[in-house]
Amino acid sequence: MESSAMRETTEIAYQLAWIAVDWGSSNLRAWGLDQHDQVVAQANSDKGMLSLKADEYETELLRLVGDWLPASGQTDVMVCGMAGARQGWLEAAYLPVPTRLDQLSQGAVTPTLTGDQLGVYLLPGLSQTRGTATHFDVMRGEETQLAGLVANTPDFSGLACLPGTHAKWATLEAGSVTQFTTYLTGELYQLLANQSVLKHSVSTPSAASNNLNDPTCREAFTSAVREINEAPELFSSRLFGLRAQDLLDGRLPAGDTRGAVLAARLSGLAIGLELTGACRKCPTDKSIMLIGNQALSQRYTLALNAIGYQTQHMDGDTAVLAGLRLAHHALK
Repeated sequence: MESSAMRETTEIAYQLAWIAVDWGSSNLRAWGLDQHDQVVAQANSDKGMLSLKADEYETELLRLVGDWLPASGQTDVMVCGMAGARQGWLEAAYLPVPTRLDQLSQGAVTPTLTGDQLGVYLLPGLSQTRGTATHFDVMRGEETQLAGLVANTPDFSGLACLPGTHAKWATLEAGSVTQFTTYLTGELYQLLANQSVLKHSVSTPSAASNNLNDPTCREAFTSAVREINEAPELFSSRLFGLRAQDLLDGRLPAGDTRGAVLAARLSGLAIGLELTGACRKCPTDKSIMLIGNQALSQRYTLALNAIGYQTQHMDGDTAVLAGLRLAHHALK
């Protein structure tokens, strides 16, 4: 008798038209889509670029999606992210900005495979040099999320932010990225909280990650954003002042709440400094689009609201899937 799992696998294979993959440094996520671009299966793995050699990608991909595949024929796989990096599966060279986001697939590369079940396309990232902007910069993976924004809103023009360990701020004009800037804010916060003198005062990043639900923490965060936005040149001084506040300020709460409040202040200083640079030419009557997970986007919304900006939000998974759909349509 056929099991329910076997029936489900057979049904997926019958419906499957192509596969979308987001392959990051630490993880990979795959979605099986039907001919109407609707998700019929999904899976994930902790085998990101950092844990794979070039000749191991095909095996890992087949391990993850092999049960979805029909008995015959070749299935397209559109891949964004670090699989296309120089140290990944096969390098998909960066496209220089300005770049139309509906044409990313023109820069796709196809790795040589040992089997014939898959046709893999690795999408490129974006780059800019001093010939096109004021500084060198690169992104890989985020361009596909931006393409998802364009897929949903073809005429979008304005500023989009993708919060994260390395936050990206991109200027879009009528479906093209014209320039972008990366801020090391998330990594900077982790380093300061874990490895600087501030580690004696703030809660660990994981414990502080959701502390803005507390009104005291929220006020500490937003006041730090406003403070550093008004005087960014004092950033280093304000960092040490956070340690001194822990030692001297009798108004601070005791126990775990104390560390959470100081962690919120540290987060506000770091994100506030980022916003000072990223928003310096953006009028406050223009809404900023945030693309990413709900929790981090809410934190950035709170920070942006504190200095007079309004935001919109697009879920990160929704954006990357829409971007991969756009690339697949352009390829065909």
